[in-house]
Order: sequence, then structure tokens, then C-alpha cells
Amino acid sequence: MKIALIGYGKMGKTIEMVAKERGHEIVAKIDSSDFSALDIADADVAIEFTQPDVAYQNIIKCYEANVPVVVGTTAWYEHFEAAAEQAKVERKCLFTATNFSIGVNILFHMNEKLSAIMNQFDEYDVSMTETHHMQKKDHPSGTAVTLAEGILSNLDRKKEYIGLLEQQKANLGPFDLQIRSKREPDIPGYHAVKYESSIDEIEISHNAKNRMGFAKGAVIAAEWSKDKTGVFGMRDLLNFD
Repeated sequence: MKIALIGYGKMGKTIEMVAKERGHEIVAKIDSSDFSALDIADADVAIEFTQPDVAYQNIIKCYEANVPVVVGTTAWYEHFEAAAEQAKVERKCLFTATNFSIGVNILFHMNEKLSAIMNQFDEYDVSMTETHHMQKKDHPSGTAVTLAEGILSNLDRKKEYIGLLEQQKANLGPFDLQIRSKREPDIPGYHAVKYESSIDEIEISHNAKNRMGFAKGAVIAAEWSKDKTGVFGMRDLLNFD
């Protein structure tokens, strides 16, 4: 399979290594938003890991090249509905995920199941923490937001999430779900959901040891997306019930 890499930072280079190990060819390495559809036209699929302010325009260029696109950039989702609608109307392929790690997506599934169970036990309050490397610009992370949305859709006593950096203070109400974000050197990604009562606590978490899990998941998503049309995510790929 021929892959175009849109974004050639640390993640792009790790994806390149994984893709080559799986027998794929890298036909384009784009490290600037200043590129055209012609630059990626030879690819079977593109993998996009850039910045939120350019992700949407990169997706449109993939549509123009008629190349399925797998998007790992987060915090661009104000444009998601427009990108998804265009993909459906023009029969393009858009695959998005806040996290491509298979382990994290297992955590997403467990989180939804646990929050549905905990809806019966209102003596437990729930909170979240996420820790990433210092270069990560958005907070809370896209992964943390997906976890929060899984909780809010299943736990009646929480209505919205509140993202706070480590030193920030806020007056949280009983219906608020706190996400505490930390930024430390050389942390690929750590996420935890904790339910705590006066007598015990229950916690589920995922700790990424390196970027390999994210890169492998992105390449698997690219393999799955080849020759497809529509809008997809990791739930489609993994087929969780």
C-alpha cells in the first residue's frame, strides 16, 4: 500500500517506521501546510498528524486528490460536521480518532461500561486526570474528552466536563466532571478515570510507554480505510459491541 504522511514530526516518523515494517511504501512526506492535492495523488491513503488550525484544509486536499484520509490531529472538531458531510456527499473516506492506540480504545469501551454500572451507585464521585509531554498544546487531550463524553452519555449525575490545568482552581458543582491536565517532560500519554466514595475507590487507566501504539493503530486504520467511502472511527475498525 502507498501511504502519504501529512505531518512529519515525531509521530510521522514513528508511523513511517511502523508502515515500512508492515510492508508499505511511503510516497509522500508533507511537513508543511503549503502542499497541493497533486503532491499526494499517488497515495492509496493519507495519514494526517499535524495541528488543529490546518487539519481541516489538509482533509479537503485529500478529498481533492481522491485519497482516503486517516486523521490523528485533535481539537479541529468544529469543522468535523462539514468534513463528514462532504465525505458522504462526494463519496470520500474520512477516518478520525482522538487516539489510535488499540489499548486506549479498549479503555474507551471499558469506560462506557463502567460508567453505566456506576449510574446505580451515586455514593461514588468521578474525576479524571491526563498527563502528556510539554509540547502538547491542547488540553484536555482529545483522548480525555472522548473518555469524558463516554461518562456523560452514561452517568446521569454528570452534565458537563470542566478541563483544568494542574495548578488551576475552579468552583466545581456536583454535576461537573473534572479533568485535571498535567504537562511533564517525555510523557507520551497517561489517562485515568477514578470513582471515589468515602470507603473505597475504583480506577481504570492507560499508560502509553511510547508512541508505537498510536502509530501502529494509525497504520492499521489506514489499511482498513483503503478503497472505502464514508465516515469511520475506531469503533468501526474494532467492531466493539
